[in-house]
Amino acid sequence: MAISFTKSFTIPLMLTICSTILRFGRSYDYPAAFNFGDSNSDTGELVAAQGFSLSLPYGQSYFNTPSSGRFSNGRLIVDFIMDAMDMPFLNAYLDSIGAPNFRKGCNYAAAGSTVLPATATSVSPFSFGVQVNQFLHFKARVLELREGKGGKKLDKYLPAEDYFQKGLYMFDIGQNDLAGAFYSKTLDQILASIPTILAEFESGVQRLYDQGARNFWIHNTGPLGCLAQNVAKFGTDPSKLDEFGCVSSHNQAAKLFNLQLHALCKKLQGQYTDGNITYIDIYSIKSNLIANYSRLGFQQPIMVCCGYGGPPLNYDSRIVCGQTKMLNGTLVTAKGCDDSSEYINWDGIHYTEAANQYVSSQILTGKYSDPPFSDKMPFLLKLKF
Repeated sequence: MAISFTKSFTIPLMLTICSTILRFGRSYDYPAAFNFGDSNSDTGELVAAQGFSLSLPYGQSYFNTPSSGRFSNGRLIVDFIMDAMDMPFLNAYLDSIGAPNFRKGCNYAAAGSTVLPATATSVSPFSFGVQVNQFLHFKARVLELREGKGGKKLDKYLPAEDYFQKGLYMFDIGQNDLAGAFYSKTLDQILASIPTILAEFESGVQRLYDQGARNFWIHNTGPLGCLAQNVAKFGTDPSKLDEFGCVSSHNQAAKLFNLQLHALCKKLQGQYTDGNITYIDIYSIKSNLIANYSRLGFQQPIMVCCGYGGPPLNYDSRIVCGQTKMLNGTLVTAKGCDDSSEYINWDGIHYTEAANQYVSSQILTGKYSDPPFSDKMPFLLKLKF
């Protein structure tokens, strides 16, 4: 008998069940996790690195403070995944305040990061190659400290040596390479750049593999054209929108990127015969959410929860969520909505906790992965999220 969940009570029940399921699946019983990405999985890296602070209502729905450094009102997909695997939330690599514990892994993802090397105009200097360098430094220092005097005392703070080989390496990056390019390049130029982006990504993965990494979990990129920021900038002409109100060109670029990323993953699956390469189709999950938002309990598929301007988008690029600013001679505030669980989009770029919860629940079914992992966890076949 299938068990179905509604949004109102999925968080505690779904995670309890999935946590049990994942512990049964030995192939997914990892001692640690190392994450690389952008703001979709940043747990405080960019905030710690650049010394700025987010403001409420960021973080209000779960952490009760914006100091978690997450670009959402609450938990991210990576948080739900870690919780489901019965592991603690990942601490940001550069966030040393509060004596973070890195025994179960580390997060190198930083908002605004790209796969390609950062430029002078980049939001984040922590491109994928830099994040890989940070990991290599982290690993070297961990091994050095553990080999020194008093290394045993660090057991509860730092990963064991074999965790680096047995751990899960997660990737969610590439969105900013595509979305940012639309401000200066044509669609054809962007599509032509995808092989270069993926060559850089492959190089980083190869470096991790050479360091002993064997378990790779690679997310593709979501429907960029459905983010309010892109609709506001590039969707003023209705002919450029699809039937869901998303910018067609952005989604076209995301689809081609994902097609080639999938091909790369298949190549790596054949190349790394002693490894596990899992490709996760985030695009399909998010597209299904937007197309079927009402049936899934949401009321707003594209309009922003925390923003300014009112319907249809409630988004103004001149003012960010939580900020008060003088616009056109009037002091205004980009406020949060009354009920964030009704919205998919949080601030024009990022998802709400409720939407992140839905996406993570779909990832955990295993049916959006290649290879599918439900066959390794038979209990999943009896569940319907």
